[in-house]
Amino acid sequence: MLHQYTNTSIGSIIGLTDNYAKNKSRIDIKEGIVTILWNRSSRPIEYSIDKEPSTLAPNQILTLTYLQHIEFVGDTEDLYGLLFNREFYCILDHDEEVSCNGILFFGTQDVPIITLDKEEQKKFDILLQVFLDEFETTDKIQGEMLQMLLKRFIIKCVRLAKEQLISHHLSNQQIDTIRQYNYLVDYHYRTKRTVKDYANLLNKSPKTLSNLFSIYNQKSPQQIIHERLALEAKRLLHFTDKTIAEVAFDLGFEDPAYFSRFFKKHTQQSPSDYKTSLAN
Repeated sequence: MLHQYTNTSIGSIIGLTDNYAKNKSRIDIKEGIVTILWNRSSRPIEYSIDKEPSTLAPNQILTLTYLQHIEFVGDTEDLYGLLFNREFYCILDHDEEVSCNGILFFGTQDVPIITLDKEEQKKFDILLQVFLDEFETTDKIQGEMLQMLLKRFIIKCVRLAKEQLISHHLSNQQIDTIRQYNYLVDYHYRTKRTVKDYANLLNKSPKTLSNLFSIYNQKSPQQIIHERLALEAKRLLHFTDKTIAEVAFDLGFEDPAYFSRFFKKHTQQSPSDYKTSLAN
């Protein structure tokens, strides 16, 4: 099963499939894809993101952006995929509507996985059916209806992510600060390397940010910056033909030797050893 809506005048596209790996390439989005995956099968589905292996259990949802590279082991039947591009709905420009950046998308180095209990499964099943019905309704407001349903789907995922993945000891204002920090690191990591840089952007003190993150996920704000740099370095070494020196300069390191020391410290491998391991 594959459904797709396209508005050719602005290039907006949204697609829905019940077999993500099989049908992804048939959806006409070439770049800037944002994806929501939902395992509606009765079995776990094995996958890897940026070569890090994991498993998506039945009735779990994960979210991806175009920055991440996902691969699957085995069959993906009943792995539902909801894919859309920026022209259909820009999650960056509309963050005030859905509050998803830094939690579901962008700036979340650990891929968020949401688990649906039986009650939530029923609610998401109903929403899915409304989605399917709307894909079959070709009228002048079809695009607006699909966008409204997408926003509802994202908002429901955000609420569950806050409940399941974020400490209940944090206020909504504190959660928004964490979200903004995560997103800003994802946007500026090549040029801004200190917690003070981001504290200034957020009008907070570095100590305030450190205290917040100690409650949030036990990672320091500085660790998040370093992990983002290391992750991008791994992506560039794996998915591009750039040399180690080119990757270093791309990430803002003036000295390739310093980059190599940084990479080994955070991945336990030198860049050359990492590239060699990819070929094996």
